[in-house]
Amino acid sequence: MAHLGPAVVASAPDVATEGTHTAATVGVAEHGNSAELVTLASGGELLDRRRIDLTQGLPTHPYHHEGSWAVGRYLSGPWARAISLTDAVALVERVRAAAARGARDGLEALAATVPVPIASIAIRVCPKLPPTTEERIADNRAANVADSVMYREALAAAAEARGWAVRWYDRARVFREAALAAGREDINGLLMAMGRSIGPPWQARHKLAAAAALAARAQTVRRPRAH
Repeated sequence: MAHLGPAVVASAPDVATEGTHTAATVGVAEHGNSAELVTLASGGELLDRRRIDLTQGLPTHPYHHEGSWAVGRYLSGPWARAISLTDAVALVERVRAAAARGARDGLEALAATVPVPIASIAIRVCPKLPPTTEERIADNRAANVADSVMYREALAAAAEARGWAVRWYDRARVFREAALAAGREDINGLLMAMGRSIGPPWQARHKLAAAAALAARAQTVRRPRAH
């Protein structure tokens, strides 16, 4: 059985350079094989916004699509194709390795651009899943979320390798936690102001990533390594 263990295209980064900052925090909002990264200074100033694609030229949902087809799910769909379980597992591992590389390259590029050291990263908490690729494919519930978990885990591993603290956030609570961290009753006004300061795009995923970074700033962070 294959046990579980991530090339990058980044949209043009938007960087704010004014102000004096210390260690920064990155908030992540993942979507498929891509992730929006919003980086804030210790005082909450917006330093950088970018999107990275963790893989290229590979299926983006090998658990949910190819894995499901391999065990007989969704075969009536227009995109379904015949694939063996062995080949589906091998594909998952290829995508996982590509995502690991993509995450490393994406965070390296971010660290090289941001004008201060990065101390921590906030990533959406992962649900508990079966331990092996085959078990995740076989379990319908697990297969529905395993691709997203794979990409989040790739980002977490790349961040930890850089010495960044990983903060796991709950999407249902993070906006309230961000408001508390900022000393506000409501965080929407601050998030809207951030968007106006840097310009479009500033969509729901960017706001989520920014809220996650704000909330993570309230937690104790380890001293970052030099980069």
